[in-house]
Amino acid sequence: MKVCFETFGCRLNRAEALDQEAEYLAAGWKLTDSHSDADLIIVRGCSVTRRAQRDCERLVAHIRNKYPNKRILVEGCLATSRTEKIAVRNAPVKSGGRASAPVPTRTARAYLKVQDGCSGKCTFCIVAKFRGKSSSIDFDAVLDKAKRFIDAGYHEIVVTGCNLSLYASGGKRLPELMDALADLSPDCRIRLGSLEPSEVAADTVSAMAGRPNACRFLHIPVQSASNRILVAMKRPYTAKDADDLVRLISRLIPDAGIGCDLMTGFPSEGDLDFTATRGMLERDPFSRVHVFPYSERPGTAAASMLGVVPSDVRKARARELSKIADEKRAAFAKRFIGKTVEIVVEEEDACAGWTSEYLWCSCPHAKLPRKSLAKVQVTGTDGHKLKGTPV
Repeated sequence: MKVCFETFGCRLNRAEALDQEAEYLAAGWKLTDSHSDADLIIVRGCSVTRRAQRDCERLVAHIRNKYPNKRILVEGCLATSRTEKIAVRNAPVKSGGRASAPVPTRTARAYLKVQDGCSGKCTFCIVAKFRGKSSSIDFDAVLDKAKRFIDAGYHEIVVTGCNLSLYASGGKRLPELMDALADLSPDCRIRLGSLEPSEVAADTVSAMAGRPNACRFLHIPVQSASNRILVAMKRPYTAKDADDLVRLISRLIPDAGIGCDLMTGFPSEGDLDFTATRGMLERDPFSRVHVFPYSERPGTAAASMLGVVPSDVRKARARELSKIADEKRAAFAKRFIGKTVEIVVEEEDACAGWTSEYLWCSCPHAKLPRKSLAKVQVTGTDGHKLKGTPV
């Protein structure tokens, strides 16, 4: 029996898909990238934006129309967002993420799910309705799986969750989990996902600062630097909180990569609100910025708010921020010329992979084993990408 996986969306979706792949392989299934060759097609969908959900639904419709007799299993946020029932014919039952489940081995970096769901009430977000309230995986179970990833030869573990700041198990929070994961092996990097400005985030940064194998990158879902808009979004922090977290990262982890999400055109966003967001982007040392225009999501409070910003204004503001973000990312990359960075090799032929600071780095004409940890002397840049030679 052969199974084909189609995965959309965030690292959490990817972690869940990889875990499920491993379970199918352990049960005797074979993986295929071909829809026509598959006995079962699993689509792990995303509904974080209207466009993302539309893309997923189009793929499901395409598969169902082209292969009407194929078994299809739709999972992820998409599965709970659709009003139409998806037919699942004799699909195997999942294990539910038990600690003893097989460890995925076909990616260069390991994806470790530690938390799911969100207790937030952000007015623009639909994900909490799909994922439910926050729940955390047992502390010891997380460490057990991380050990098995390390035993399988991984040199980077990507810690994933719907809202990592909410991780809590047996009185232990994310900072304690970070410490414990970093203690497992000095040769395995630990990379964290997104963290909202909070006390937990600040404590996590402090924990990362003392750990050589903690990846020097942290992503902050800022969304807006206008306090008025943040209140309308029901975000649990202020623009100053975001600025303070950025300054803390820069002070405790010099030359760290700092990412953020910025949304343009949220209902009632005026010129002054947008100027505040652009100002934060210009003054803070962001190196990786995800800019996107606001998208109405049916079922959210923001979808019915007054003060709708025209679509062309949303897009124009997003383009303006993206231009600034691209320039900052390229400038950040140039700071590493002449320095030695560390990558986990994902592409053997070009000896390419991500640095600790989340910059893509390649070594033309070199070849090192996939999954290996390599030191690279940076000789130049191509936009925001690094080039170098293995040390």
